[in-house]
Amino acid sequence: MVRLLPYFAPIRYQDIKQNQLAISFSDRYNLPLGTVLTRDQEHTSVINLNQVSPNFINAILAAEDASFYNHGALDLKAIIRAINDAIYRRKIVSGASTITMQLARMLYQYPRNLSGKIQEIWTAWRLAAGMNKNDILAAYINRLPMGGNIYGIEAAARIYFATSASELNVAQASLLAAIPNNPTYFNPYQYWQRVKSRQQYILTRMAQEKYINPSEISDILAEKLVLQSRIQGIITAPHFLFWLSENYQNYQKSDDNLSIIKTTIDHSLQEFVEAQVKQVLASLKSNNVHDAAVVVIDNYSREVLSYVGSPDYFNESQLGRNDGVQSLRQPGSTLKPFVYELGLETGVIRSNSILADVPTHYAIPGAKLYSPTDYTNTFLGPVRVRLALANSLNVPAVKVLEKIGVSSFLNRLHDLGFTSLKKSADYYGLGLTLGSGEVSLWELVNAYVTMANLGKFQPLITMLNNGDHSSQKVISQPMYWQLIINMLSDRYARGDAFGIDSVLNLPFPVAVKTGTSSNYRDTWTVGFSTDYTVATWVGNFNGEPMRQISGVTGAAPLWNRIMLHLHEDQPPGNFPPPQGMVQLPICATTGLKPTPSCTSVVREYLSVEDPIFSENNSQNNSEKYTDLQILSVDNQKLVKQPSSNLITDNFRIISPSNGDLFLLYPGATKQQQLEFKVEFKGSASLNQSIEWWLNDQKLSTGTNNAIFWQLKPGKWRLEARNGQMRHHINFQVELANIQPKRQGFSVAHPTN
Repeated sequence: MVRLLPYFAPIRYQDIKQNQLAISFSDRYNLPLGTVLTRDQEHTSVINLNQVSPNFINAILAAEDASFYNHGALDLKAIIRAINDAIYRRKIVSGASTITMQLARMLYQYPRNLSGKIQEIWTAWRLAAGMNKNDILAAYINRLPMGGNIYGIEAAARIYFATSASELNVAQASLLAAIPNNPTYFNPYQYWQRVKSRQQYILTRMAQEKYINPSEISDILAEKLVLQSRIQGIITAPHFLFWLSENYQNYQKSDDNLSIIKTTIDHSLQEFVEAQVKQVLASLKSNNVHDAAVVVIDNYSREVLSYVGSPDYFNESQLGRNDGVQSLRQPGSTLKPFVYELGLETGVIRSNSILADVPTHYAIPGAKLYSPTDYTNTFLGPVRVRLALANSLNVPAVKVLEKIGVSSFLNRLHDLGFTSLKKSADYYGLGLTLGSGEVSLWELVNAYVTMANLGKFQPLITMLNNGDHSSQKVISQPMYWQLIINMLSDRYARGDAFGIDSVLNLPFPVAVKTGTSSNYRDTWTVGFSTDYTVATWVGNFNGEPMRQISGVTGAAPLWNRIMLHLHEDQPPGNFPPPQGMVQLPICATTGLKPTPSCTSVVREYLSVEDPIFSENNSQNNSEKYTDLQILSVDNQKLVKQPSSNLITDNFRIISPSNGDLFLLYPGATKQQQLEFKVEFKGSASLNQSIEWWLNDQKLSTGTNNAIFWQLKPGKWRLEARNGQMRHHINFQVELANIQPKRQGFSVAHPTN
């Protein structure tokens, strides 16, 4: 009665059909890229039983279950023999698992204990109840573990011998039949003599079963077998193939056996990029740089032309299997263009706004003060938007984000495809524009392709003719993207930080941005011409910081080489000027309409409707932007005279006075410096060393009684130190919201 129960719950061939099958990849020109892969990164090819060489069928039956066609799910004779052998020798010397039982274990991974063996027998009975012998054998040989991530005889034949399972000779078949017994122990790449010994056993069993003549064994063993490369069938772009195979189930047809996928990869370009990665990393080895990743996209089609995840996928000791394209890392400053674009779109800034690059502190509940700085720890004071973005200044970017709101910016990044930014706006904070969130190179290149296409977003395309027609989403107006592109392609604007002749400057127009994460663990360069977008990452998979490496010295040289190669035969076109904008003169230091007193005039793209160029609205405009504009003042080194109050101390600060409030006015045109000055009594003033400290930060040390400091808005504590003598005062600098009658700054409410 128990033996009939499996017939009420049979397992049929259709129930265990392998859906995640092998895939063969080609490039866009039908050149092969690699062998079969599945979603689980296993080499698995399904082949019909009647297509498998009889040599392998005979070999695997002789090795695993010679009486397969003559018994049921269990081989009772084998079980009795195994029990007798175990009793006689006091240890297990032979197994009794049939091919049907082994298939049951392959399907459900039962534990190797009594409970697992009972479940295995029950499943074997169900398999025998629902399938004939040929179906069971076909399911079995297509699931055989053949070493590493290789499964099935077809995949093994292709990978080890570069042939089909239908073409295996006796020597090849008997060697492959040796592996499933213990795929790790009989790994032919590592333990050749072991697998040859197992092959000899199988040939002996084949002779006993009359599949071959005993006299043939020595000749078969002596036949020279040449294994293919350990690369195991991958020709190029391994990270791309493995990643693509994980998503392949969305496109695979149910009746596929061996799928052939035509990808968007350009085989020739892929090999070039792989070579450049290795060359650039070799040149940076002394800087403790070991890893890199690259993605190349066709801007017009959004097709992926090259995808390099690491310098060597197959170098496990160097973590080569890590995919630098999909890995999440801090992007440094590469997100800044999207902050400025959103700022322009929302009206928080205009192209002529002047931003403050000055020491700034943000109070964060439960944390230390957030004080963004650049890697040089210097500040430029008032800067135009163009210069702030092109030179990648941190403080202005944070100030713009503060006005936009982190939540709004995070939503924009989600629209641009940054799905990895899953935390809340409070979690990322204002540091989001400087790279506090982790993103992938894949997400980053997609966002820059969207910028190159003026806000038209679509997922990147990896396969040709797959029927994937994702709808296009338009983000913002083309005018703002064009303005950002114009700024990022302005080699003169980025000259202060990168120089006019850096690796970012090519003999044709490119918009480019670099990024460096904290502690120099990641460097990025992402940029595009009108034709292509190239994204590069350079760093270390093990998280070690690089030495003396930034975005422009790490990832940029690699980006430079690839860009030059892409346009070797045909230079790209020019970027179109921003729609609805005209280039007009502005005063470089105020962002306003030039006046006769303006000493530096530049041209900037402005909306034709911008009120700044209306005589009647110019003052209103300047008042409107005082919250973001730090307006420079007269560059005369005016001295605030000491008060007339007598102080009898031997050492004191006489300029400025304690409690002074200095006002900076809109419309002033030149930089203003304030004199810090001390006074000694008697002859002690000669050649004394004086330390100047401002807000507990050391400014300078010298023997002069005075230094000059460029005014910056804020509350300041000034301290002078001379040996054991110290004196400090407090003063304040504010932006005025009225138009001055004269240029410069004034002192409001002086203490004297």
